[in-house]
Amino acid sequence: MWHYDPAHTHSSQLLPDVKRFLTELNASNFFSPDAPLYIARAPGRLDLMGGIADYSGSLVLEYPLEVATLVAVQSSETPFVSIVSEGDRRNVSHVNIPLDVLCPGNGPLAYEDAHRLLTANEEQAWAAYIAGVLVVLQRECQLHMHQGVKIQVHCEVPIGKGVSSSAALEVATMHALCALFDISLEGERMASLCQKVENRIVGAACGIMDQMTSACGEEGSLLHLLCQPAHLSPSIRLPDDIEVWGIDSGVRHTVSGSDYTAVRVGAFMGYRIIAERAGLTVTHFAEGYVEIDDRHWSGYLANISPSEWEIHYRDFIPQELSGEAFLEQYSGLTDSVTHVESQRRYAVRQPTAHPIYEHHRVQLFCELIQMHPLTERHLTLLGELMYQSHASYSACGLGSSGTDVLVERIKQAGPETGVYGAKITGGGCGGTVAVLARKDARDIIERIVAQYEQETGRSTTLLHGSSPGSAAWGILRLLPS
Repeated sequence: MWHYDPAHTHSSQLLPDVKRFLTELNASNFFSPDAPLYIARAPGRLDLMGGIADYSGSLVLEYPLEVATLVAVQSSETPFVSIVSEGDRRNVSHVNIPLDVLCPGNGPLAYEDAHRLLTANEEQAWAAYIAGVLVVLQRECQLHMHQGVKIQVHCEVPIGKGVSSSAALEVATMHALCALFDISLEGERMASLCQKVENRIVGAACGIMDQMTSACGEEGSLLHLLCQPAHLSPSIRLPDDIEVWGIDSGVRHTVSGSDYTAVRVGAFMGYRIIAERAGLTVTHFAEGYVEIDDRHWSGYLANISPSEWEIHYRDFIPQELSGEAFLEQYSGLTDSVTHVESQRRYAVRQPTAHPIYEHHRVQLFCELIQMHPLTERHLTLLGELMYQSHASYSACGLGSSGTDVLVERIKQAGPETGVYGAKITGGGCGGTVAVLARKDARDIIERIVAQYEQETGRSTTLLHGSSPGSAAWGILRLLPS
């Protein structure tokens, strides 16, 4: 039986999901009774404002959710990285990777090799989020592994719903492994390394807001992150009578999907064309990639103001462009985690405009939500900013019928019922809708969800409540009886 180490346990750590995980661990014989366990916890996140504009340098406001992923790790005498995941997260729940394959004697795996190794088997590709952390720690933190490791995952973050289940898994895994191997990382550094896992090893072109919220979020507060590349400001405490909800639309979302990636490529195409128009110095440095000496906007579309865009650049950006034509005229992108497919046509103007306007919307949202007193007029304006953001997602091709219906139902209910705004979140194309509401609005939200389920036949989940990021929650040490 496992029990808490009293010297390393705080009462604030003993959340209900932690107790459920302890029960799970005590019902399993996966771990050896001869060594302690190190447990880390990382929450999912609700993207209130900012979303996909993160990779273009936008300000984002993210809310750490109550639901979280927990990871327990232990050193092992066997020469394997053994990973087990309980529950319905994955098709295969147990993966064994030989230590000499993941950690060859001639030095750490190259990221490209790790990507091929860990994603070759589709049914086991989920393990890339976990084993990929070990590759990154070897390459970036000089981790030398001389023995195996056991890793058990307990995930309560909904999968494929746009609330960062992958980031929670990466952050919890990295935090637990750092405790096991005595590696000291600040929350921001941990988030940056977890983004590298997802970009370079998993192969998903996400920005950094998900990992940053999961690592550095504060319970009950909005993470205030300027993604240039990752500048944290003090979190914004939600007003006492206001809360945010997440409504799972029942439509599965994936950040590695083609729509999200195509919109990201389109945005970087637009930036490349703007740089040409602005006379910036462009250097070709690899097939399909360029470097730009950008002293105007520091490489970020978000630093272009909406008025500057409308007056000087909008009409010079094509609605769409083939990859072949773009590469022939402009050589490549500045984005190192995507590439232009020559045979594909990309929307360009709307994906370029979105982060320019979204950054402006998020700045306004940030100012308004901190007003004292926060009036009905302020809340209505906050809601309108959310509706504008939602519409812009749809214009980029990242909407879905399910999320559109939910947002429209919230809008129809109106501020008089205590619900002020709603929008699709994260990478779009389904997933979860974020709702801004008064604390007494639960009944109307539940009625909207029930009506949606009846009309669509889809099952939904209501996400509510908050919990601390992994850095604030700390590490829990378990000892065998």
